[in-house]
Amino acid sequence: MTPSPPDMPGPALFDSTEIDAVAAVVRGCAGVSALDSGPFGEVASYLPGRIVPGVAVDDSRIRVQVRSAWGVPATDVAAQITAAVAPLAGPRPVDVTIADIDDPPAAQPTGVADGTVSPRPGAVVGPRAVALSIPQPGGER
Repeated sequence: MTPSPPDMPGPALFDSTEIDAVAAVVRGCAGVSALDSGPFGEVASYLPGRIVPGVAVDDSRIRVQVRSAWGVPATDVAAQITAAVAPLAGPRPVDVTIADIDDPPAAQPTGVADGTVSPRPGAVVGPRAVALSIPQPGGER
């Protein structure tokens, strides 16, 4: 193996606290639902004994990949993340990828959400549980 010349930079090592700090501020953004490493784990930091999904830090840039909350414009999510990570990034650019968006909330008929109307007879609404007894054909209960 040929040694590297002293003026040639080697691979940069990053403290896990920097990676954890980036992950924490990104998770704290209102438009972020979760960090997302991608289908093949391409945006992740592999640390001893654990993986931090959705954050990849090197000496030239910080890459962040997230799943956004439903109803938040992508430009707002990207701006929130960029502003939150900027103090930690120094001169490095922050690349933000929105890999996925949460599903929209399920639409419910009026009255179902507050429990005043059941969506169908015997349905479970809210914290209540309903036990159904279904009579068998030709049999008595």
